[in-house]
Amino acid sequence: MSVPKQKMSPIHLQRSFSLFLFNQKFPTSGYIIKWLFLCSVLSICVGSASAFFLASLQWATELRESQRWLITLLPVAGFLIGLLYYHFGKEVEAGNNLLIDTIHNPKEFIRFRMAPFVLIGTLTTHIFGGSAGREGTALQMAGAIGEQFSRLFKLSVNDRKILLVSAISAGFGSVFGTPLAGAVFGLEVFLIGRLRYDAIFPAFMAAILASLVTDAWQVAHTHYHISLIPKVSVPTILYSILAAVAFGITAAAFSKAIGYCARFFKSTVSYAPLRPFVGGIIVALAVWLLGTTKYIGLGIPTILLSFDQNLPPYDFLLKIIFTVITLSAGFKGGEVTPLFFIGATLGNALSYFIPLPVGLLAGMGFVAVFAGATNTPLACTLMAIELFGSECGIYVAIACVVSYLFSGNNSIYHAQVIGEPKNLIFKDYSGKKIKDI
Repeated sequence: MSVPKQKMSPIHLQRSFSLFLFNQKFPTSGYIIKWLFLCSVLSICVGSASAFFLASLQWATELRESQRWLITLLPVAGFLIGLLYYHFGKEVEAGNNLLIDTIHNPKEFIRFRMAPFVLIGTLTTHIFGGSAGREGTALQMAGAIGEQFSRLFKLSVNDRKILLVSAISAGFGSVFGTPLAGAVFGLEVFLIGRLRYDAIFPAFMAAILASLVTDAWQVAHTHYHISLIPKVSVPTILYSILAAVAFGITAAAFSKAIGYCARFFKSTVSYAPLRPFVGGIIVALAVWLLGTTKYIGLGIPTILLSFDQNLPPYDFLLKIIFTVITLSAGFKGGEVTPLFFIGATLGNALSYFIPLPVGLLAGMGFVAVFAGATNTPLACTLMAIELFGSECGIYVAIACVVSYLFSGNNSIYHAQVIGEPKNLIFKDYSGKKIKDI
C-alpha cells in the first residue's frame, strides 16, 4: 500500500531551499548571514544599554561629588541592595561567574532581571560612595540580553554558548570603547589558555557593532596618553619584566583578598543583607578619616594624573583596600576599573626606582594588573594598543604576559576553567575551575 506524498507549503519550500543553499552549497555564507543578523540585533540592544549605563554612571559620580553627605548613607544603601538580591535576585547574584558557568554548562536560561538588578545596584553603589567599577555591570547586562535572544530564536546549545560569548564581547567593547579588546576578552575569559575559534566572527562583529552603537549615542569614553615611550632595548625590556612581576603579584594579591574577605563576611555576618551594611560602615568611616573621596567610585581623575605626575606611592594599596571591602561585602559593580586605578598608580609608584617614564609604567600597570587578575593577556595587550597607541605595544605585551604568569592560578572570576595551564608544573589543574584549586 503506497503512502501518499505530503505537499509542502510555499513557506516550507522556501525554508528548505534556504537551508540547502546555505548549509549545503554555501555554508560559510549562511554562517555569516546568520551571525551578522543575530549580532546586529544583539549589538543594538547592548550598545544602547552601555550608553545608558555610562551616562547614568557619570550622573551618579557628579551627584556624589557635589553632595558628599550622601556617603554617610552608604550602609543604608548597601542594606537595600542586599535586600533586593536576597529576596528577588539569588539566582543571578553570582554575576560574571554565572555567565562563565553558563558558557561551560548551559542549564536554565539566565533571567532578564540580572540586567536591571545589577544596573540599580551599581548606580546605588556609586551614588553613595562605594569603590567599584563598570565592567561587571556591562557584562551582566549584555549577558542577560543575549540569553533572551537565545530563548527567542530557540538557538541550539552550542549557538547559545556562542551568543553569550558574543554578548560578553559586546558589553566589554562598548563600555570601554575598545572593540578589538572586547572581542578577544569574550573569547579568552572563560577558558584560561585557550580561545574558542568557532565564536571568533560573532565575537568580533558583536564587539565592533556594539561599540559603534554606543558611539552613536554620543557617549564619551576616557582618553589616555603616554607622552614618552623610549626605544626598545635590552635594559628597557629587563625593567619592563621587573615591573610586570610586581603587577602580577599585585593581581594575585587582589584576587586572593577578594575571596578571603568575602568568606570572612559570610562567616561573621549570617544575614546576607547586613553584609553590605557592615561594609558600608567601614568604607564610609574610612572616607571620613582620610578626608578624601579619591579612593571611592571609579577613580578616573587619579588614573589620568598617574600618567603625568608622581603620586603618593601608597595610592594603589588604599584603592585595593576600599575595593576589596566594597565588593566582598556585597555591593555591585565591576573590578576592572579599580584594577586600572591600582595598576596605573602602582606603575606610577614603581617609577620612583625603575628608570622608565612614569606615563609608560602607569600604562603598563593599567592593563597588566587587569591581565593578571582576569587571566586575559591577549585582550589586555590589545586594549592598551587601542587606548594608548601601537607605539607602546612591545612594553604592554611584556607587562601583560609576565603579569599573567606571575599571578598564578588566581582570578577575580572563580568560575574560570583552566584549559591550558600556565606552566607544566600545573598540568594536573587542566579542566579544573579556579575555585576548585
